[in-house]
Amino acid sequence: MAGDQGAARGPLIGVLALQGDVREHLAALAAAGAVPTTVRRPDELAAVDGLVIPGGESTTMSKLAVLFGMLEPLRTRVRAGMPVYGTCAGLILLAEKILDPRSGQETVGGIDMIVRRNAFGRQNESFEAAVDVVGVGPVHGVFIRAPWVESVGAEVEVLAEHGGHVVAVRQGNALATAFHPELTGDHRLHGFFTEMVRSAG
Repeated sequence: MAGDQGAARGPLIGVLALQGDVREHLAALAAAGAVPTTVRRPDELAAVDGLVIPGGESTTMSKLAVLFGMLEPLRTRVRAGMPVYGTCAGLILLAEKILDPRSGQETVGGIDMIVRRNAFGRQNESFEAAVDVVGVGPVHGVFIRAPWVESVGAEVEVLAEHGGHVVAVRQGNALATAFHPELTGDHRLHGFFTEMVRSAG
């Protein structure tokens, strides 16, 4: 019986818990059939099958990743093919280049893209809009100080655009959205990522 339960168990997916909307991602992953856990240390990162980098403040998250000794382990695992999903600030951290980085801001990399921080405006210009995501369908996008993707490399698949700007991409096992699906109660994107993790496993 225990073996049957183990076989049915979803993949262990971490949420980088240095800063940002961690709790909402944990709930969405659980609803999507994953086993969610928080990740703050390299040993916790080593134990997970995939990782979500949540929204928050990308500069703060970058500095905390360095402070907690997480930046290089993150880069190593992402380069090695660990499935990773970044939302909003997480999208910025997965970019190879930021057009307007803050002083000392670094990225994990993993997706061959150039991004612009706060591209859709500041906090008081946050908005919600329908976004049609390839492989998922129409979703309700919550954009909060959201970035957009300025350009992508040849290996990057554009999954969604809004207002003529790229807002969702995938490259191999790396997925990123400029908006926050964890705030909507619609768990299909987390389900999409969970299936990516299963396929990679």
